[in-house]
Amino acid sequence: VYSPRIVARMNDYDVRIAHTLGEHVWHVHEDTDEFFLILDGQFDVAMRDANGSETTVVLGKGDTFVVPKGTEHKPSSPGGSILMFEPSGTSTTGDRHEGEIPDHVASTTGRDLT
Repeated sequence: VYSPRIVARMNDYDVRIAHTLGEHVWHVHEDTDEFFLILDGQFDVAMRDANGSETTVVLGKGDTFVVPKGTEHKPSSPGGSILMFEPSGTSTTGDRHEGEIPDHVASTTGRDLT
């Protein structure tokens, strides 16, 4: 869960897939947007603005969403699968994160699909 597998590489980008279940951790990618395509189930993205106000986007199968760079966000899911498109080497827990990383969240730059 939340342990993305790299299914393809294109130029300097990884195409990653992951199963989702539970809450991720609040984190931010300072220099890159993060693209999600929901393959199955539900995937929610909570975001915080500079004033600390939170907004949550609820996504279902077939939906796409881009978290803009520099946006603090926290994914969560009752269960599903996602595809992500992001620069190679991008950490799943961002450039900085809040609190401890849960056991079900892998802090990684992706693993090759074998």
